[in-house]
Amino acid sequence: MSNKLRMIILGAIALSLMATYFFIDIGSNWDYVLPRRGEKLVAIIVTGASIALATVVFQTITHNRILTPNIIGLDSLYMLIQTILIFLFGSMSQTVMNKNLNFVITIVLMILFSLLLYKFLFKREDQNIYFLLLIGLIFGTLFGSLSTFMQVLIDPNEFQIIQDRMFASFNNIQSDLLLISLILIIIVFIYFTRYLKYLDVLSLGRDEAVNLGVDYHFIVKRLLIIVAVLISISTALVGPLTFLGLIVANVAYEFLKTYRHSYFIIGSMLISIIALIGGQLIVERVFSFTTTLSVIINFTGGVYFIYLLLKENKSW
Repeated sequence: MSNKLRMIILGAIALSLMATYFFIDIGSNWDYVLPRRGEKLVAIIVTGASIALATVVFQTITHNRILTPNIIGLDSLYMLIQTILIFLFGSMSQTVMNKNLNFVITIVLMILFSLLLYKFLFKREDQNIYFLLLIGLIFGTLFGSLSTFMQVLIDPNEFQIIQDRMFASFNNIQSDLLLISLILIIIVFIYFTRYLKYLDVLSLGRDEAVNLGVDYHFIVKRLLIIVAVLISISTALVGPLTFLGLIVANVAYEFLKTYRHSYFIIGSMLISIIALIGGQLIVERVFSFTTTLSVIINFTGGVYFIYLLLKENKSW
């Protein structure tokens, strides 16, 4: 089966799930239901495409298929930001209640942290990418510990609000935030297209890429900034989805079996959209909103992560 046919199959499955989610049990209140479901679908497409692209790029740079961009601590930073805002200003403050302001603060701080981390670590041309991962892992642990410490001290009623931010949700997406996120993602995607041609070469390794004329550090810095922006926007919009990128990227690798990133990226985006819409249907139709989508994704991702570790262990 050719990769083009595989892509057509993925596209057909994604469109079928979109149509199912959009029109199932629509009832007589379609003028109210359709716009809300439309917003959820757009949010799912934006989030799924962002996480998929960021993960494929990140795994190409690190040459490791069990790593995701969250290893540099962005998810932990998101929770730390939300905890600090409620800890310092209270749950009824504008920084918490005003979702637009909260969205802007979260994105700016997450991107600023990433830029400072990259700037500090890439001062030397010979700096190893795994040193970045190590520092990111340390920061992630630090942010998680600080969040837990403040959550212990915080008022129990306000802790419930923090607890809601721990899980990704597509049920309360605001139209203006969705529009802003969509515009930002489109801009980032357009900017990314100029670097797409380098990914196939970067997958060969640093030395091979340099020998083939790629300005390795310049390209890697730009790609890491793109990854940070995509993860920051998607996380600030719906919340953390830690294992989604791990699942969709590896399923795309196994399904497509090609070195060409033009197929990888589109395929992983489609698989991500399929996973999110399918998960949302399960949350709404099977569990009747008694659980969240992130719980299902993280449980599935955790099991799949263990499978990948055991698979790699056997290959050694």
